[in-house]
Amino acid sequence: MIRCLYLFVFSFSFISCSPDEVPDSVDGDYYFPPLGNGVWESTSALDLGWDTTTMDDLNQNLEENGTRAFIILHKGRIVVEEYFGSRLLGNQAFEQSSNWYWASAGKTLAAVLVGLAQEEGLLTLDDPSSTYLGEGWTSLDPIQEQKITLWHQLTMTSGLDDEVSDRDDYTPGNLTFKAEPGSRWAYHNAPYTLLEKVITEATGRPFEQYFREKIASKIGMGGSWQSLGFNNVYFSDARSMARFGLLLLANGLWDGDTVLEDGIFLKNMISPSQNLNQSYGYLWWLNGQASFMVPGLQVQFPGKWTPDAPDDMVCGLGRDGQYLCVVPSMDMVLVRMGESPDQSLVPFAYLNDIWKELNKIIP
Repeated sequence: MIRCLYLFVFSFSFISCSPDEVPDSVDGDYYFPPLGNGVWESTSALDLGWDTTTMDDLNQNLEENGTRAFIILHKGRIVVEEYFGSRLLGNQAFEQSSNWYWASAGKTLAAVLVGLAQEEGLLTLDDPSSTYLGEGWTSLDPIQEQKITLWHQLTMTSGLDDEVSDRDDYTPGNLTFKAEPGSRWAYHNAPYTLLEKVITEATGRPFEQYFREKIASKIGMGGSWQSLGFNNVYFSDARSMARFGLLLLANGLWDGDTVLEDGIFLKNMISPSQNLNQSYGYLWWLNGQASFMVPGLQVQFPGKWTPDAPDDMVCGLGRDGQYLCVVPSMDMVLVRMGESPDQSLVPFAYLNDIWKELNKIIP
């Protein structure tokens, strides 16, 4: 029943420490690929004790379901890296250097940027959004508009009406009252997208520049932001997505350097942010919770949304099955880029199918 609902919905444990308790290193065995070249160490699945006899079944499943790139890291080293399909990008078939869209998995990048801006003292999550967006960024009266904070934008609890013809449209006329902020969870792209303007106003730098300075240049990510209608979508190769996942797996550290120091923000970002959708943090999806909601429905489902995956898995999820998953208990990062496997706009169920195959391989 739940799988059927997935096909119709719209769009799409870390170490707990205070800012003064962020570890100098994560693990002596962790590896971070160097910046500025294609070198990336690998490790053998056999050496990890994986059963590789069914690896071909996994690859067949991935290819048949529209996957273009699939990567698994263990402690930063590549265990699996596969590219599929004959889709042409320019004059080249899809390969390691090919770029693909993150879709809403890119929301996780914005979440970390908000944390970095707060760490610099340029904003706080309790700030009214109008501090940065100006009065009249919605159609609400000034008193009601002032109640919406950056925290509400990060947690999808703005109370703005998502039952509109275009949920991506962030112009004031399309942002109307539905509920009190914090009282209703709804997957609504428009308030999220405006976080980019918040970051620009708070930092005094264009959003893309702040991203390059604070994240991309620090960990060697390639890629670019592209405007598609009202949305600003990140495109990159699969290894760049894996780098970002490794940054989160390493608690904001990169090869001895600190990218995001605020351990409290990190912990809160990948913990239930409210009681309405317990499987949602700050723009990250959380597995292993008591209940979950899905985009486009005001229904709470019992249990975890990916039952065959580890409970501590956290993910950036995007349209057509763009997956960035971090699993601290397994020291793992999983990346899947590609086309929709089942014609749903956010294929939650297919990620569970991938984990069914992985559970045959990984002890």
